[in-house]
Amino acid sequence: MSLNLEEKKAVVAEVSAQVADAQTVVVAEYRGITVEHMTQLRARARKEGVYLRVLKNTLVRRAIADTPFAGMADQLVGPLAYGMSKDPVAAAKVMHEFAKGNDKFVIKAGAMPNFLMSAKDVGNLASMPSREELLAKLLGTMQAPIAQFVRTLNEVPTKFVRGLAAVRDKQAA
Repeated sequence: MSLNLEEKKAVVAEVSAQVADAQTVVVAEYRGITVEHMTQLRARARKEGVYLRVLKNTLVRRAIADTPFAGMADQLVGPLAYGMSKDPVAAAKVMHEFAKGNDKFVIKAGAMPNFLMSAKDVGNLASMPSREELLAKLLGTMQAPIAQFVRTLNEVPTKFVRGLAAVRDKQAA
């Protein structure tokens, strides 16, 4: 069932709003995927904060026309599922992991603002740690010297107390 003009405008507006906030857009061909598998992919995408939708290519071309993602308009051919996310790694990671387990789901291309990615580039991006993981590693690295300093400072009174306890035990014996 085709969409009427108002529905098409609404879809273009929705996709435009998603693209305006997106750091990454990934497109994949989903030909031959069962509804059950697509439902699993949608659930995983929702959990990771990825906007995942099957859309008409012409409507997406209109939505990305004057955006930093306009370069990927040539890649929009065939039945495609679109993944968009604010986290630069999330969409690539969700779709790449699903593609590894499902050979009928083929990643075609991806884009970051003003940068077009091939399927291999999307795979490389998916293997990168997410922003939260990188921040956690950075925080751990920054905390290590402070934690070691605190342990060192704590050793001085601890050794003193152990020494006093040893002297007390020796005098008691």
